[in-house]
Amino acid sequence: MNWYLEVLKKYVVFNGRARRKEFWMFELINVIISIVLTVVDLSLDMQLLSTIYSLGIFLPSLAVTVRRLHDTGRSGWWVLIGLVPLVGFIVLLIFACTEGDQHENEHGPNPKLAPAY
Repeated sequence: MNWYLEVLKKYVVFNGRARRKEFWMFELINVIISIVLTVVDLSLDMQLLSTIYSLGIFLPSLAVTVRRLHDTGRSGWWVLIGLVPLVGFIVLLIFACTEGDQHENEHGPNPKLAPAY
């Protein structure tokens, strides 16, 4: 849960780097929360909670994706490839799974060398 909260603390921080663990733990908890809210919405016959959550989590999700791209040495603008149907999602998935640069790059120091949460 700390990984999720850490991303929320960096709500719109698009600079720096995010390691794989930070990105994937955030995505895992995000999916779990989304599923729970969708089930609650379906049981209440509305889509209010999941919609509000999706709007609220959009910027932190975008920011952590950009920081993840930075960790692999890519520009954050690569996130726009996700707009290309199917192929864009696959490319972003591959980038997110790729190990980050082991050394300092133009986006900052290696986040693996920073203390763990």
